[in-house]
Amino acid sequence: MTHALTYGELAALIKARAGITVDPLDLERPGATFEEFGVDSLALLGIVGELENRHASPVSPGAEMSKTPQDFLDAVNASATTGA
Repeated sequence: MTHALTYGELAALIKARAGITVDPLDLERPGATFEEFGVDSLALLGIVGELENRHASPVSPGAEMSKTPQDFLDAVNASATTGA
């Protein structure tokens, strides 16, 4: 991946892969957790798969187990710079 994932893009992926509408600003809120939005590890696994397919590169192992949107973005964006 050569592109850093944003909160807006994450919100769109959550909608597309999990069917849950989330405001990107809510994802940015300090202390926000996926649990409060109803996003589970299975939804995150689908998002990871989508990102890997789109960019033809792996995402850091364990990203789907992230508890917060910030942790998820950190893991995904670290993959973008290191190639996982």
